[in-house]
This record gives sequence, structure tokens and C-alpha cells, in this order.
Amino acid sequence: MEMHSLPIVYRPIGIVHSEHTRMEDVPRQPKLSSSSKGRVELYPEYMEGLNDLSGFSHIILLVHHHKSLSYSLTIVPSMDDQPRGLFATRAPARPNPIGLSIVKLQFIEGPILHVQGVDMIDETPLLDIKPYIPELSRRHSVRLGWLGEVYKNKIPNG
Repeated sequence: MEMHSLPIVYRPIGIVHSEHTRMEDVPRQPKLSSSSKGRVELYPEYMEGLNDLSGFSHIILLVHHHKSLSYSLTIVPSMDDQPRGLFATRAPARPNPIGLSIVKLQFIEGPILHVQGVDMIDETPLLDIKPYIPELSRRHSVRLGWLGEVYKNKIPNG
């Protein structure tokens, strides 16, 4: 059996509640939704995993974009007017609709994480939580591909 035909099964560990109930209302990126508040409800069997998380200011949420039912390998990104390869974008409609968001952790109340900067639709299944650690995530000499040109054209002296 070929590797790409083996099933991969993930089970949600919780659910993300947000103020966004329609796809068209969801901000494109968490940075564009910094005031958007939400709650991450962890299922009870995973609560012990929250130990020591409250000391972090930001967390990474890995989610399943359950409303993305189809995808195209070529899309026109919201920040551009040219068709681009799907894997050169952060569009949520993908072969495996896994989303990644860095959100601000306000506080934890039992199994509920109160967060800010939510860029996903209400009732999005949560796959994982990781602490955001800038020193481990930051990269230097980063190239932005096609997006570098978009930024240069839209930002003076960019």
C-alpha cells in the first residue's frame, strides 16, 4: 500500500467558539482580527494538558476548517489579483483543511481558554494547542515570494 493512501485520523480535543458565525465575516488573518475575542473549550479528558499554559501570553491553535468542503490548487489570494498556487498561500480551503492561528491567551477558566485575535468560524474543531515561543519561531533572512512584491507595491518605501 502506498503511503499517500493510508488513512490519517485526528480527533478534536475541543472546539473554538467565536463571534464569527458566517464565513464571510471571518477575518483573513489573526493579525487583522486582534480585537476579535473567543473561547477555546477543551474536552474534559484533555484538561490536565493545560497545566503550566497560563504563563504564556500567546498560543498556537491548530484547527480543522470544517466548513472548507472543496479546494482548488490555483487561487487568487485576497491580497493579490493574480492566480497563485494554493501552497504559496494561507487559504483555508486545502486538501487537508488544517488551520494555524497565533492568538493571545487572556486567561484560563477550567476547561475554557479565553483568547483574543480569533480568525475562525464559530464551532471550529480544535486539533492541538502549542505555546507560542518567538525565539523558536522567528527566522532571519526570510523571503516572501510573490507576497514580497505585493507588500513592496502597497507599502511606501517597503
